[in-house]
Amino acid sequence: MDYTLSEWIEQAGEESLAHAACRCQAEESGTSEQMVREAMLRNLLDMESAVKEGLKPDLRSVSGLTGGQASRLYTRFAKGDSLSGGLLGRAITYALATAECNACMGRIVAAPTAGSCGILPGLLLSYKEENNTSQEALVDALLVASAIGISIATQATISGAEGGCQAECGAAAAMAAGALCALEGGNNEMCMHAAAFALMNMLGLVCDPVEGLVEVPCVFRNVGACGIAVTAADMVLSGIRCPLEPDEVILAMKDVGEALPLALRETGDGGCAACRTVHRL
Repeated sequence: MDYTLSEWIEQAGEESLAHAACRCQAEESGTSEQMVREAMLRNLLDMESAVKEGLKPDLRSVSGLTGGQASRLYTRFAKGDSLSGGLLGRAITYALATAECNACMGRIVAAPTAGSCGILPGLLLSYKEENNTSQEALVDALLVASAIGISIATQATISGAEGGCQAECGAAAAMAAGALCALEGGNNEMCMHAAAFALMNMLGLVCDPVEGLVEVPCVFRNVGACGIAVTAADMVLSGIRCPLEPDEVILAMKDVGEALPLALRETGDGGCAACRTVHRL
């Protein structure tokens, strides 16, 4: 299924992108579409479990760098004090919870990577709670996200070591933006333009993990990327098209990643990893 975004639209034709992705996966794996959907549902349930685990106030990673922060964010949200409001306020809390669950060696769904695992579930699960969305619709949204993720992975990369965090959190934001667009009734082309806007707004983001751990700044970038995904979807749903072809944005991300110096590609030698604070942690 090494399709570009434009080829996914061609594959779908008159059917939904979710249906096309499900059909193509079933054909490639030699299984049924029902089994594909059941696998996606298991992913969704694992995402819910990761959020629940990550919200525990006493959660701490082995390094002590992260854990317990999502609980603080949730407390502020629950009091109605969140500046982000309903959907986004809940989403950033769930995104941080999932990312902290990962940092504390919990079970997560790589979406598309462990370092960017909070963005897609954070937004989908908050959308579910805000809108009483069915599991079937959320599985469809995950299928849309998977098609976008495959296009990014095959045309460029989803590896922070290869392309910087734009390839991880950027790809996750693109997947989430497309999924949100689908949930809001956007057509296949709109989903791709939402993905392009999100990725465009994250070009150049470096991968600079402190002490080489997927904790700082990783878990907090999951939070910030949620806002980019939501605004990307909102732009497209209001009738704004990305001025660039979506596939060209993916290729631009690939070029930017290749241009990044090695110090800014998961080596722990540059960016946040080089801050003097690191030596005091």
